[in-house]
Amino acid sequence: MRFDRRRTAFRAVLEGDRCVHPASVHDPIAGRIAEDIGFEIGMLAGSVASLAVLGAPDLILLTLSEFAGLATRIGRASELPLMADADHGYGNALNVMRTVEELEMAGIAGLSIEDTELPIAQGVDGAAQLLAVEAGIGKMKAALAGRKDNKLVIAGRTSALAMTGLDDCIARVTAYEKIGVDAIFVVGAKTRDQVDAIADAVSVPLILGGAPKEIRDLDYLSKAGVRICLQGHQPFAAGVDAVRATLTALRNGTDPSNLTGVASADYMRKVTAGDDYEKRIADWL
Repeated sequence: MRFDRRRTAFRAVLEGDRCVHPASVHDPIAGRIAEDIGFEIGMLAGSVASLAVLGAPDLILLTLSEFAGLATRIGRASELPLMADADHGYGNALNVMRTVEELEMAGIAGLSIEDTELPIAQGVDGAAQLLAVEAGIGKMKAALAGRKDNKLVIAGRTSALAMTGLDDCIARVTAYEKIGVDAIFVVGAKTRDQVDAIADAVSVPLILGGAPKEIRDLDYLSKAGVRICLQGHQPFAAGVDAVRATLTALRNGTDPSNLTGVASADYMRKVTAGDDYEKRIADWL
């Protein structure tokens, strides 16, 4: 199967003894750059996908087909094993099953399904709420049922630590582990004590999101059973600033030859697979 190698590589990260930082990617070029630099895995977040596709904040306005399409385009361009933040699975448990089917066909190596009630309900002052743990369990079961390739990683994700506290978080992650998820994705850990308590409660690998600098020590995280630790999605914001600066300079009269921070022609050729396309033209046209 075409995606076997990248899914095997992704599982090797989870089954290894070291924590890694994934590359936050948002389009095919970003995926190729991350692969060129040597990142072990990539991360396609729902928030970044919403920015890249819609130019809109992370309010669950993106559709499943738009998200899966973006994942397909990134995966087509490189062999970087890609983890997808599938948010709430775009609906109820039945929608979760469909989400897994579509993203598996898109070629991702792993995905997370969370137990947050999304989109944000009317009349709650803009604050997200958690599903009842039973509903979260139903979504995780549906995700596992939707998977056809057992090498595809499915992670149960929760923000309970920040929203309802450590005890509820542990109750949720242990319930999700019990039904067979491959990893636990925890958002909102602020202290090592919290990470240690969660690590003691489960035996599957941990993924952390939104962790502060004090926690993001790879030696510590590796010993604590964390295998993936997100650093945020700064590459997209950096790209926005670079486009703004470049357009501003051009608007203000800077000659294109005097612009700074522009990728060289050689590197652009590399990340667009220019040599490969040139050979194909010579062979086929």
